[in-house]
Parts: sequence; structure tokens; C-alpha cells
Amino acid sequence: MDEIEKLAFALNHFAGLSDEDFKLSEHFWMPKEYKKGDFYNLRGTVCTYFGFIVDGVFRSYTIDEKTGEEKNVFLYSANGFVVSFKSFVNQIPCDYHTQALTDASIIYIRYTDLFSLYQKSHQWEKFGRLMAQEAFNITMTRIEGFLFKSAEERYLDLIKQHPDIFNNVPLYHISSYLGIQGPSLSRIRKRISGK
Repeated sequence: MDEIEKLAFALNHFAGLSDEDFKLSEHFWMPKEYKKGDFYNLRGTVCTYFGFIVDGVFRSYTIDEKTGEEKNVFLYSANGFVVSFKSFVNQIPCDYHTQALTDASIIYIRYTDLFSLYQKSHQWEKFGRLMAQEAFNITMTRIEGFLFKSAEERYLDLIKQHPDIFNNVPLYHISSYLGIQGPSLSRIRKRISGK
């Protein structure tokens, strides 16, 4: 399956986009390669494109102004979408950095082109609505995870959402995302592997 076929499959699976609806968008999608450490979006800039990850892992993070410590907020991996959603939808500056944690490749569409698809097709409009719901669900799941779940439960959720993450990303990034220290992550991994 080539990149465009993967994208068409993902959009059909996610929003029920037909081949006909996908063809409306096909000429808008552009490939882009990232080296590990390259930025998808910088804090304070407007996110103007929406990406489908063909390969690789990205993170969104903030920097604690007092300590200078980086705190991972979101992770994005292959066959999923990468976007600074609030910035993209409202075309306002982003609150965090989004960066490639590995070499990565995406296919992206610009805000103006996606917006034009919303006006041409009810299925694309539905896609936009579903993406908004998905962004809300991801954000609420993150917040509720810290409020109601143990670190071990958050770890298990992470494995479900990003099964290959430990093969690609240093443990300190995973610790940061889970809101725990490295030794705690090691204990959780050891406990779970012993079950």
C-alpha cells in the first residue's frame, strides 16, 4: 500500500469517506519528510496544515518557564494524524511545540484546502466534525487520566494507543508524557512484564 492508499484507507475507516470524496482531496495532499528533532509547529506560530503520519512519531510539548523542563502533552504515531488542533481550527498561535521524535514522513493538507473541501462535500464536513470530536476526546482522556487513573493505568492506555512507542522513543519522553519519573516507569514496566 503506498502513502496515498494508506491515507485513503485511514480516512475511510475514520470518517467513512468514499473513494469519490477522497478523490476531491487527492491533489491537495503533499508529502513532507522530517528528521528527528525537526519541528512540525513552533509555539507562538499558527498551525496551517493537517498531517497524516505515514511513518514516525511526533510529540507536542511545553517548557516549564521556571525549571526549563520540557513536558510532553501529546504523542502522535504512524497511521494517525498530527495537528495542533486549536491553532489549526481557529488559525491562532499554538500554545506548544510539535516536534519529530524520530525520522518521520507525513502527507499534509493546508487549512485553506481542507476548508474548501468542507464547503464542497458533506462527507468532508462530517470529517471535520469527527476530527473536532476526536481532538476533544483525546484532550479529555489526557486530563481525566491524570485525575482518575494511576500511572500504571496511563501506561497501559499508552501501549494501546501507540503499541510501537517503546521501540522508537527514549524512555524519558514516555516518562514525561505519563507525568512520572524514570525510576517509576521502570518499576511499572518490570511489574507488568512479570504478570
